[in-house]
Amino acid sequence: MIIKCFTAGQLENNMYLVIDEKTKKAVLIDASALIPEITDTVKAYGADVEYILLTHGHFDHIMGLTELKKALNAKAVICHDDLIISDNINEFTRLFGGLCESVPPTYEKFVKDGDIITVGDMQIKVIHTPGHTEGGVCYLIEDKLFSGDTLFRGSVGRTDLFGGSFEELLDSIKNKLFKLDDNITVYPGHGPVTTIGYEKKHNEIL
Repeated sequence: MIIKCFTAGQLENNMYLVIDEKTKKAVLIDASALIPEITDTVKAYGADVEYILLTHGHFDHIMGLTELKKALNAKAVICHDDLIISDNINEFTRLFGGLCESVPPTYEKFVKDGDIITVGDMQIKVIHTPGHTEGGVCYLIEDKLFSGDTLFRGSVGRTDLFGGSFEELLDSIKNKLFKLDDNITVYPGHGPVTTIGYEKKHNEIL
């Protein structure tokens, strides 16, 4: 498995290109912006991006989705519970001082807890982790967890926006993510990588 991280957007979002080394089939996780580094890397590896997997529907994770879908010829995937946030992208953008109007993106596939997405030889497990948003999900690929804004190194996602719940977020982390192996590497939507074991020991919020 090849993992490449790209950071872009006004909130410095992490996007992850995950490539199955054998088949060259790939996914992009989150879609804050279409930047040349992504398309250049796809071409360099000869990768075929089948899906763009959204961890949730907040504007900073989906602002580049429409352009990325076209550039990569990929299908967009999200949990249906976050469609209301995605559809109201301009309302959420204005909360953060954004003035430009965006056409809400469209999706080709909706996922729920426990779904398995097969891409090449990769089995991608969907873990529904509500709390940051109602439809927030994490994606587990082997021993790599892409946590979106559910879990960060030393922190967790905010819960004061529409659909947020601190109690649900704690439940998602403690009863789903912390049931995973301590050695699993966590790739968050913002900031540096961490591990499940590190967060169990050192995340003061939890």
